[in-house]
This record gives sequence, C-alpha cells and structure tokens, in this order.
Amino acid sequence: MKAIGITRYLPIADPESLVDIELPTPIAAGRDLLVRVEAISVNPVDTKVRSPKDKVEPTPRVIGWDAAGVVEAVGPEVTLFKPGDAVYYAGEIGRPGSNAQFQLVDERLVGRKPRTLDYAQAAALPLTTITAYEALFERLGISVDGSDRGKSLLIIGAAGGVGSIALQLAKLAGLIVIGTVGREETREWTASLGLELMADHGEPLPGQLSALGHPEVDFVLNLNNTDRYWQVTAELLKPRGKVCTIVENSGPLDQSLYKSKSLTHVWEFMFTRAMFKTPDLIELHHLLNRVAGWIDTGQLKPTLTETLSPINAAKLRVAHAKLESGRTIGKLALIGWD
Repeated sequence: MKAIGITRYLPIADPESLVDIELPTPIAAGRDLLVRVEAISVNPVDTKVRSPKDKVEPTPRVIGWDAAGVVEAVGPEVTLFKPGDAVYYAGEIGRPGSNAQFQLVDERLVGRKPRTLDYAQAAALPLTTITAYEALFERLGISVDGSDRGKSLLIIGAAGGVGSIALQLAKLAGLIVIGTVGREETREWTASLGLELMADHGEPLPGQLSALGHPEVDFVLNLNNTDRYWQVTAELLKPRGKVCTIVENSGPLDQSLYKSKSLTHVWEFMFTRAMFKTPDLIELHHLLNRVAGWIDTGQLKPTLTETLSPINAAKLRVAHAKLESGRTIGKLALIGWD
C-alpha cells in the first residue's frame, strides 16, 4: 500500500521530511477495523511530532490522526461495524497513523461518517471535535443538554480547528460565547459559524470583554498559549469559574493567582482514553456518532476550509507548512491517493 513516512525529523521545507513509501497492508485482528483511507486532515500534533529533532527511524514511521474512509475488513471481535461502512476517526497516538492507504484502528475510537459530508469534510472533524467536546462537556463540566444555558464562555483562539467546532458546540448547549479573533478573515469565518461576540486577541482582553457586557465569564477555553493567558484568565473568570487548556505550558504556572477566587484549571488531551485504555474507551465511538447526528440535522456546520489533492508526500508537506505558518482558519484536508 502507498503511505507517507518519516525516517529523519527535518524542517518541512526539506523534501526528505515526508517521503512517499510502500508498506505491506496490515491485517485486522481483535477489535480492529482495517480502514481504506479516503481522506486525511492535519493538526498541530502532526507538525509537533514531525518537527526537527536528533533522531533517525530504523524503519519509516507513519503518522497522522484524522481520517475518513471505508471499512475494508474487521477483526474477529468487532461488533460495531462491518465491511463497507463509511467511518471517521482520530486514531491513537501510539499506532501507525492515517497517512497510509489502509489503517488499523480500534472500533471503539471510530464513528459513522456523517451522511451529509464528503470524505474530506468528515476527515477534518474528529480530532478537533473530540478535543472540543471533551473540553467543554467533560473537563469543564458544561451540561450538554442546556442546563447551563445563559452562562458565559470565552474561547481564546476561536477561528482555529478546535475553536471552530467548540464555539458551535457551546452555542448548541445554550452558552453565551465570546471568541478571540485577529484578522478580518477570522472574523468573517467565525461569524459564519454563529459567533456574535468577538474580541481582538492582539489587544488587552479585560476592557474588550467589559465593553461587550461580560467583564467576567463563567468558563474559559484557552486554545492558544497557556503561559501568556494564565494571569488574564484569573482576572476574567468569575469566582469558582473554570478554565481548560490544551497547549502545554513552557514554564511554571502560578497557582496562587487562582486561589482567592477558588478557580479550577483542567487539561484536555484527546488521546488520554486511547493511551491508557480507560474503561470508558467506547465513549469516543458514542461521541463521534452523536456529533455526526448533529451534523446531519444541520445543528453543526463542517469546519473544512481548504482541500488538497492527491494524498502524497509533496501535498502533505504543503499542508504541514500551511499549519506551521499559524495563519490557517478552520481545517485543511487532503483527499484521494496519487
């Protein structure tokens, strides 16, 4: 099968950073699905794992964590899917990834592909959707059924992949959502997804939120620099408020800033369930199916903004470079093998 591999960890401008390779097609066992990958998407984790480092792989490493495709074969213990089913998923961090024509993935990590989306649109959703859903409804404890309707949420970085779906999920749950944006393109994009209250992340946030009528908020979802926004988050949260972060900090975080208000800080890492094989692993399957239903009923919009074709090393290097520029809006996908 065709695949895209890494042998040396190089700058993305180097043509050897991602290379076209041929690998044997894997065989499904246990609860694994063998998926024929039709489309893939890129995320910051892809560029981080691939980033330059002093390491050489003895055999090519295949990465990639967002995919949509068709079940080709199933392991003997599979009960949720059958060959021919269209699926989407984000896989797991410790196994060969989606940058290959065929991939093995545990059925409990997989959802049915939204019927109203094509494969590229579907591939753009899983990782960011799982991150946003878990951050909002599990880590921050916001009620998915609308019981927290009217409470306020600040999303720092609302136009990116996670922010684009998080703002929609939060509004679906009845929250008042304020999102930070920068360029005019990001304002137009988030507005098209239903964001009404916006703040410029290049300017001090407290004054802007006050002008919007929300000097303090109940929740903060920080999808940007954890260190940079640590102090201002303490200022903006209401007493006993909660903040969720997804970007690892580069230095110590002063916990004393959060003490007087009894604030709660939580981390979200969407690979945790798969990494530690938690007893509720199948919740990822239910989560993706639930979101597929919301997509198919028009309650959520797809977040794909750009598609590249075909899937090969050259196009994937372009995708990584775009992501590393820090100026992408929504999600970028690749479809169709060369």
